[in-house]
Amino acid sequence: MTEFRYELLAKDGKARRGRIHTAHGTIETPAFMPVGTAATVKGMMPESVAATGAEILLGNTYHLMLRPGAERIARLGGLHKFMNWDKPILTDSGGYQVMSLSSLRKITEEGVTFKSHIDGRKFSLSPERSMEIQHLLGSTITMAFDECTPFPATEDVAAESMRMSMRWAKRSRDAFVNREGYALYGIQQGSVFENLRRESSDKLAELDLPGHSVGGLAVGEGQQVMFDTLDFCVDMLPANKPRYLMGVGKPSDLVGAVMRGIDQFDCVLPTRSGRNAQAFTHRGTVNLKNGRHRDDDRPLDDHCSCPACSQYSRAYLHHLIKANEILGAMLLTWHNLQYYQDLMKGMRDAIANGQMDAFAKQFYADQEGGDIDPVPMIQD
Repeated sequence: MTEFRYELLAKDGKARRGRIHTAHGTIETPAFMPVGTAATVKGMMPESVAATGAEILLGNTYHLMLRPGAERIARLGGLHKFMNWDKPILTDSGGYQVMSLSSLRKITEEGVTFKSHIDGRKFSLSPERSMEIQHLLGSTITMAFDECTPFPATEDVAAESMRMSMRWAKRSRDAFVNREGYALYGIQQGSVFENLRRESSDKLAELDLPGHSVGGLAVGEGQQVMFDTLDFCVDMLPANKPRYLMGVGKPSDLVGAVMRGIDQFDCVLPTRSGRNAQAFTHRGTVNLKNGRHRDDDRPLDDHCSCPACSQYSRAYLHHLIKANEILGAMLLTWHNLQYYQDLMKGMRDAIANGQMDAFAKQFYADQEGGDIDPVPMIQD
């Protein structure tokens, strides 16, 4: 077995080029983790996800607890075998659903009682049960159970939420089954308040966990506030361990966060956007529903080698979307995941070569230039 550890390979400013060693293989960082909430990345075969360069996926404790059930997955050989993915898997503890499903849950010091959004059945999720579920799933990286503090929140509300999350983090650590090559990450909370982020970081340091994440951002505060918070909270986390920004984000979010020292990301945006005819390209976001693509025989993005770009035209992709064909959503999802992985590789190379500032400057210039389209506008 391989010891779980973070290896720092290069730095450029605060940006870090590293490598995470795990029981299921290595992860080159900065890394983007496609979201496979219910043991599948929507619209993609596992082999297709791997072909984009993804080295780790994210699954969700809450959703897999409801369906098909952690015990069933364990009996069937664990999540890796169940979904045919032999690389690392990180599982969200269910803490985000503590916030997002506020109308369906009740929080106490013990944990959270949920009413299933599927059939109304009641489920209880505590730090101990979350650790048990993630162990049954065989998660390579387990997340501590927490409450994701909503935004906006007063300092008093954020403090109360954060301190309960820190008590839950200790209970998560105590219940976690430690195995070589596997890891438990703590989650820093504290909303946008520097003193609370510091207090949270100090409490996590006492637990000496192998990785840490920044939680409670990308919940409605806006990019600049997120960046302002990252400016002070990332440096509070240990420099010799991986740093994960949960639930982020847009391509510009990724670039800005990497420049502030973040190593890992996850977000539903590339897959959700792909299912809704939105494509991310090196020149900004393209809406394939737009009639201007009807007669456009150019590739979606001439910088991309994915099947959507290398084998089909914008006109064909537009046709698939307008005809409501499943293939359209599949191709755009593949493209978006490829774009995200290419963006991360570009940043890894830039950091290694001491050119991250130049990379970011070119990225933002290309994005601001827009998707200049010589094809005449055609109204649907």
